[in-house]
Amino acid sequence: MTNKYILNSKYKNFEQDLLNIQNIFQDSSESIHKARNELKIVELNGIKCVVKSFKVPHLINRIAYTFFRDGKAKKSYLNAMKLIELDVNTPEPIGIIEFFSAGLLSESYFISVYEPYEFTIREVFHHKVENVEEILKQFAKFSYAIHQKGVWHVDYSLGNILITKNQDLYKFSLVDINRMEFKEIPPKEGLKNFNKFWAKNDKDLPIIAKEYAELAQLNEKDAIDIVLNEAKKLEAGVNLKRSLKGQK
Repeated sequence: MTNKYILNSKYKNFEQDLLNIQNIFQDSSESIHKARNELKIVELNGIKCVVKSFKVPHLINRIAYTFFRDGKAKKSYLNAMKLIELDVNTPEPIGIIEFFSAGLLSESYFISVYEPYEFTIREVFHHKVENVEEILKQFAKFSYAIHQKGVWHVDYSLGNILITKNQDLYKFSLVDINRMEFKEIPPKEGLKNFNKFWAKNDKDLPIIAKEYAELAQLNEKDAIDIVLNEAKKLEAGVNLKRSLKGQK
């Protein structure tokens, strides 16, 4: 099995850990997320890190990721470096390594510095934290700011925004960033980026829409309509797919 890797120049002393990441990952019992991909917390060179192991892709994607486009781990690393360049918060990337079997991409890992946080945007929408309205307003400002920088997070959703409070301000940090686009984002298009935030409280999304509209100098009612309609449209599509699969 061969490999290719990229190592952040700040972390040159992590090379041997990167090359041995399969064993390190297997030996770690501190899993923080396990679905299609798995994330574990490990300590490397005295630094608390997060290692993301990407599921081995099916054959067509193994061919595609080997010869035609970047794999998910590599995209995560490159996107993280781009976000940092744009001064958008994301855990600092350490490196990635891809393993190849029979000449095709097999396992891949993305390693970043662990970023402590207090809660995610999910807890805000589920009203499990205090000061919900103010957090949503600041989240709208953060979203507008990154859109102005041309950052479009394809998986902009409940679990992918980490939040930390500092006095009266909230810091938002992006994770799960392998699917991102960097492009010009017109304000009305930017409002559609909230389509995965299916609020249980019918006042939450309008708070975001109003704040975003004020910043972008858009009509408030139009902004609310766009945000609500896009969220309902996506939610209906996802529910239809689940029902067809027999899921609740």
